[in-house]
Amino acid sequence: MPQVLTTNAVITCPHGGLGRSISKNPIWLVNNGPVLVENDTGVLSCPFVIHPCVGYQLRSMHLNTTKIQGQQVVLATDFNQTFTGLPLLIQESHPVYDDSLPASLPAGLTAPSASESGTDIPLPPELAVTRPPAVQVMPPKLAFNSSTMLPSTLAIGFRLKTTYPLKWILTLINGVAKQNLDATKGLPPGLTVTPSGGSWRSPSLTIKVNLTAEFMAKLGVGQHFFYLTGVSQRGLSGFAEVKLTVT
Repeated sequence: MPQVLTTNAVITCPHGGLGRSISKNPIWLVNNGPVLVENDTGVLSCPFVIHPCVGYQLRSMHLNTTKIQGQQVVLATDFNQTFTGLPLLIQESHPVYDDSLPASLPAGLTAPSASESGTDIPLPPELAVTRPPAVQVMPPKLAFNSSTMLPSTLAIGFRLKTTYPLKWILTLINGVAKQNLDATKGLPPGLTVTPSGGSWRSPSLTIKVNLTAEFMAKLGVGQHFFYLTGVSQRGLSGFAEVKLTVT
């Protein structure tokens, strides 16, 4: 059963930076922490100096119907990202749950209230999952020499697994240009992704990323990072990181 998200939640980025959420409309309090709604923001004390995560803007997956003055309440399980495109890690500890569903209910049944943790109406199986997707990568570290232009190509393999998948996202952090790029569809010329596009339908999926020498040389001498994030239909996420060192 999903919890509503409050400013008391422990929110971190993949680098361990702690987040501080800001409620623009603190009407509903849980344990003295305002419940957060869509488009509320937060700041991150990210220690990743190469390209820090800085902050986030919350989004609802619209898996619930609860609103505060017309604004959708965000759940602790809703998938959210940093401004740099990386997944937020969220932990809530309060006892207030939101089991409201946007789907129609069977005849004779009423929707559970936003504060009920016990109900005779079970969540759909895809929304009852509590384990995040597993994401593995091989190899986790790569090296390229821009003077010799070797190796001529490099390959990365990601393996994703979850019972009820939704999507995946590939993000490139360029440590020289200090920028993040969405590489889910590839970045031509030189970075190809197979399959591409972010669609994830089967419980297990393998994604292959190929990099050409020309592409890696253009990244610049320094460290670069690839993050593959897998997201379930519940909104839970897992990720794997690859570090590419260009000399």
